[in-house]
Amino acid sequence: MLEISAVATITMLAVISPGADFAMITRNSVLHGRRAGLVCAAGIAAGVCLHVLYTLLGVAVVLRSTPQALGLIKLLGAAYLVYVGWQTWGARVQSTASGPASLSAMQCLRMGFLTNALNPKTTLFVLSVFTQVVHPGTPWGVQVGYGAFMALAHWGWFAVVALLLSQEQLRQRLLARQIVLNRCIALALGALGAVLALSQLQA
Repeated sequence: MLEISAVATITMLAVISPGADFAMITRNSVLHGRRAGLVCAAGIAAGVCLHVLYTLLGVAVVLRSTPQALGLIKLLGAAYLVYVGWQTWGARVQSTASGPASLSAMQCLRMGFLTNALNPKTTLFVLSVFTQVVHPGTPWGVQVGYGAFMALAHWGWFAVVALLLSQEQLRQRLLARQIVLNRCIALALGALGAVLALSQLQA
């Protein structure tokens, strides 16, 4: 029970802490609507599943012991965040009277997945839970259950965020200030990418 409580507590604290995932959900929910936000949340959960999979297979231990590999992930993640931030900065302003801007479900899913999959913080979070909290003797099936809980927690939290931010009245208010909103989201994504890149260059 102590192990379960520890995994649940650490996971929830990690999920609600602001970061790249939150910025991406905000971007898609406000600019592209509820469906975009929810599908993006599913992509984030899929990214968590990837981290859990290679952690359970022992690949994460190799990444942690190979600074170059983890460094490459950091640089790829930083580049992706800066790229999306640049796109958001120059995004075409949509009329508040029109429907959500066109963005396919696959695009939303891919954005959520890449944002999380290329986030080294999630790699270290998952690895830390499975190496420092989960007992080595814990059955593999239970460990898979922990991983499923992590993914579901991410999807549940960001689905709620997407539902809140895509409420029509709030969304229209935010879209009325879309240029400022785009700039703020772009700066947040760019700043997160810059921090990731600088942390790697200074390592």
